[in-house]
Amino acid sequence: MNALSTIQQRAPHLTPRIAVVLGSGWGGLTDHMPAAVQIPYTELDGFPQPTVAGHSATLWLGHIGAQPVAVMSGRKHGYETGAVDGMALPLKVMQQLGCHTLVQTNAAGSVRPDMPPQSLMLISDHLNLPQRSPLVGLTDSERFVNMVDAYDPALKSLAAQTALAQSAILFEGVYAWFLGPQFETPAEIRMAQRLGADAVGMSTVPETILARHLGLRVLALSFITNFGAGMSAENLSHAHTLQQAQEGNAKASALLADIITQLP
Repeated sequence: MNALSTIQQRAPHLTPRIAVVLGSGWGGLTDHMPAAVQIPYTELDGFPQPTVAGHSATLWLGHIGAQPVAVMSGRKHGYETGAVDGMALPLKVMQQLGCHTLVQTNAAGSVRPDMPPQSLMLISDHLNLPQRSPLVGLTDSERFVNMVDAYDPALKSLAAQTALAQSAILFEGVYAWFLGPQFETPAEIRMAQRLGADAVGMSTVPETILARHLGLRVLALSFITNFGAGMSAENLSHAHTLQQAQEGNAKASALLADIITQLP
């Protein structure tokens, strides 16, 4: 049975409109989904089996408030295999289920001195520094995707207004994608700063490209876990990232849940 059929069989009365990809620091969003149906990726043909700590590899189907959602707890990163199209099939399935919007989340490093760890950042645009695309190999004319306003202006405005209403600080900035898995060098962080980046990370950009190819609107947020290399005395590691993410999980997830309830 293919993934779409499995999902429809397990959640026959749900037509999700919002798809969500959870990165490190955002797992608490599922606490806002009472009575959700949970399907491990192992039961969904073509869904990735993440190899990264902090990604549970489970699809959650249910509601956040009145909003019907499909929440993917775990993604495939380009650095795991070198391929950057690992989320192509899951996102296609989300579209086939009825989703019109993709909400992306990640953990990221700040390259702005005024945006410290534990901050939240709304992604306004991105830099595809590896210049890798998950659309390579396609032959249709739709592969030439327009990336102007890839992060939907109306959805960004709504998210900012929701944060303002709660007196929550929500930065906005450009996310620079590095392939990884190694962390950036101090010289690479200085390069990213000069190119106009506000945060750096190892995900999100391939999924945004795939989502725009599918016609999905995109909203994306970063949880800041550290300063970029050379900006502080922090010893950067994945364990440090997970620790910082865990500390801010509840705050970030509560704001995200409120934003999702407001989406059109």
